[in-house]
Amino acid sequence: MKSDHSEYYYFTTKSRLDKAVNSLLGILEGVSADLKINEIEFDFLVNWIEENQEFITYHPFNELLPVVSEALSDGILTHEERSDIIWLCEKLRSTNYYDTITADMQRLHAILGAIACDAEINAKELDGLSAWLSDHEHLRRCWPYDEVDSLITAVMSDHKISEKENSVLHAFFSEFVIGNSRTLFKPLLHENVTFHGLCATCPEIIFKESLFCFTGGSSKYTRKQFNEIVSNLGGKVANSVTHNLDYLIIGAEGNPCWAYACYGRKVEKAVELRKQGHKLLLIHENDFNDAVLDNTPA
Repeated sequence: MKSDHSEYYYFTTKSRLDKAVNSLLGILEGVSADLKINEIEFDFLVNWIEENQEFITYHPFNELLPVVSEALSDGILTHEERSDIIWLCEKLRSTNYYDTITADMQRLHAILGAIACDAEINAKELDGLSAWLSDHEHLRRCWPYDEVDSLITAVMSDHKISEKENSVLHAFFSEFVIGNSRTLFKPLLHENVTFHGLCATCPEIIFKESLFCFTGGSSKYTRKQFNEIVSNLGGKVANSVTHNLDYLIIGAEGNPCWAYACYGRKVEKAVELRKQGHKLLLIHENDFNDAVLDNTPA
């Protein structure tokens, strides 16, 4: 864990518990979107249990984990067992830390990751995902709801999924695999339609008089070092995302305390500002590092 995160990581146990319950709901819906669960998808559920052992003594996991473990103990998850777990998750869900939109976005992320886990995405899974999106239209205009909806529409326009389309779907959906705290930045191209990840591709970064903000963690710099680099190159640093911001730099290591697996509140605010027409750029740390090198005298 990055030093920038450790000081408050242990104060986020309850919020991480809530996120894990929402993620389990999404995983169950994702792996069974085509009404069947294969061996890889079953293992994906088992991994969820292993990744959440730290919560075994906390409510609601002290009620939930034994039920899930028992259901998976025979190597088969029946429709009845799945329904029982989903029912229990719904009963144990909390809105103390996350509002309905955030909780359902966590659920959507888990659905996408679960559908992608076996690398084979079929029409029934997309039909199931499309039906889920239709039932959760309150998420519309929240990234990546609109992008996923558009991608499904484009892929299913001919009622079949080609090998290329499966690769595009898998590349995008697998960014949301539970436990992946790395940020999203790879652009996805599908014929004449462009589906972008969070970050700009090959961005031009101008430091002088520009306003920067940072989020997430870095394997290379501390937050203080980021600030010093920008200041030395003539830029300014802000602590939050505002209308005046030019660049939001997203650390390559993500943040285990983010509301979602791969981005947090600052990123969500920046995406919303871009949708409103503001020209701020979301920059992946790797591109920021390249720009620093280009602007540093030899």
